[in-house]
Amino acid sequence: MRHLLVINPNTSDSVTGLLRTHVLAACEPDVAVHTVTARFGARYISSEASYAVAGHATLDAWADWLAQDGPVPDAVLIGCFGDPGLLALRECSAVPVIGLAEAAFIEAAQHGRFAVVTGGAAWKPMLQRLAYSLGYGDSLAHIHTVEATGAELAADPEAACALLAKACSEVAQATGVQAVILGGAGLAGMAARVQGAVGVPVIDSVLAGARQALLAPAGAVMRSALPGIWTGLSPELMALT
Repeated sequence: MRHLLVINPNTSDSVTGLLRTHVLAACEPDVAVHTVTARFGARYISSEASYAVAGHATLDAWADWLAQDGPVPDAVLIGCFGDPGLLALRECSAVPVIGLAEAAFIEAAQHGRFAVVTGGAAWKPMLQRLAYSLGYGDSLAHIHTVEATGAELAADPEAACALLAKACSEVAQATGVQAVILGGAGLAGMAARVQGAVGVPVIDSVLAGARQALLAPAGAVMRSALPGIWTGLSPELMALT
């Protein structure tokens, strides 16, 4: 049995439930999926400040999981399109770690140049920085953000699918990309629903995350120590120092 830990850096339990449903659907029966929700931060990350806090919350969720003596995961998936805490979590654990955005970049780049469609205007510069930091800056042709946040889109899936299908189709035609990423934990499952309206593959960031996390080698040796000397962290994080 392999174990996949999905950390939701948002504090919304409904997003955690959505992640669990769609990650489970992408996994083989021999994979146990465990989900945890950030203990502090924004209900749905949609700004620079909430993104910064979410990186801390991701590390805290990892430390809390270890403190609970749960099964050592074979991989960790950061369940936010933007991957807050990705590089930091990799630094303090040898367990393979991937985020929704990085996984989607990997799969979209296999088709050629790609575009991103997501919710919330504040995400555009954050995703641009992430793409360049992960080596996908030249492959990312365009980022289109709709006005509604991911949380607002998830609250009305029917209206969201109509809006996103139009956005994905227009972006694909205007940019000539070979794939479009529909990014966001709250948009899980919508890529399949809009695919018929789009002339290129539409990548579901949550399903891509599940697939790419499970490609990581199983049985990694854990490195639990956080580098540095710390004060004022949660007891669980302090236990890792």
